[in-house]
Amino acid sequence: MRRDGKFEVRDYPALTLVETSAAAEGSDGGFNRLFRFISGRNEASQKIAMTTPVFMSGTDTNATMAFVMPAKMTAAQAPKPADASVKVRTIEAGRFVVYCFSGGRNPKKEAEAIGKLKSWFEAEGLSSLSEPMFGYFDPPWTPAFLRRNEVMIRTQAGQP
Repeated sequence: MRRDGKFEVRDYPALTLVETSAAAEGSDGGFNRLFRFISGRNEASQKIAMTTPVFMSGTDTNATMAFVMPAKMTAAQAPKPADASVKVRTIEAGRFVVYCFSGGRNPKKEAEAIGKLKSWFEAEGLSSLSEPMFGYFDPPWTPAFLRRNEVMIRTQAGQP
């Protein structure tokens, strides 16, 4: 909808996610559960293409990790997970404000990104309707300075 440097206002369609906790075992455990799901460890033994970004949200004690299912796959069409700690859910369509940044994933970098996004939100007079959610686009072997990351917060659809 609009771009201002590293900030963007975007309208997203509904997204189907497969999600799990990343808190207890760290993000590696969450990633492995989700990867097994898309590799065929689901009730249909269906393999599903890996998409980006990988979404992370919550805090250390309630962190979640999610893979976005291919665009044409609704929650009703997604196979049922074989692992009870993996869930399929939908994020409703809506408008989000996004801040794009580079670097490795760490709490300090994430806090800085949230701070910049919230400051921009306030300067633009926008209202926040969700907690921040991070999107990570690159594999771990990509050098940190080349990585594409985003943090996003839902806002009201009528806001520019």
